[in-house]
Amino acid sequence: MDLMGMMGKLKETQNKIEATKKRLDTVLIDEQSSDGLFKITMTANRKITAVTIADELLEDKEQLEDYLVLVVNKAIEKATKVNEAELDAVAKMDMPMIPGMDNLFK
Repeated sequence: MDLMGMMGKLKETQNKIEATKKRLDTVLIDEQSSDGLFKITMTANRKITAVTIADELLEDKEQLEDYLVLVVNKAIEKATKVNEAELDAVAKMDMPMIPGMDNLFK
């Protein structure tokens, strides 16, 4: 592949990655505490879109803080996995093989 063709392919891949990032804004990740008292929804781009807190948690600040940390971290972990898998798939599918750069996608 010539240099111009490779640059065109890189630009095309960059455009697909940007489109995938926009699409990931519409992919929702739901996470909740084991007892269902605290729920969070975030996009695969790790933006929180909704938080639901049971009234009983409002009476115990420390418990609410614990739930917040636990559930938000679990949601971020799930969202990150979805995000990385989607973006890696686009990058691997469309990237031209450049000598010496094949280890970047392993």
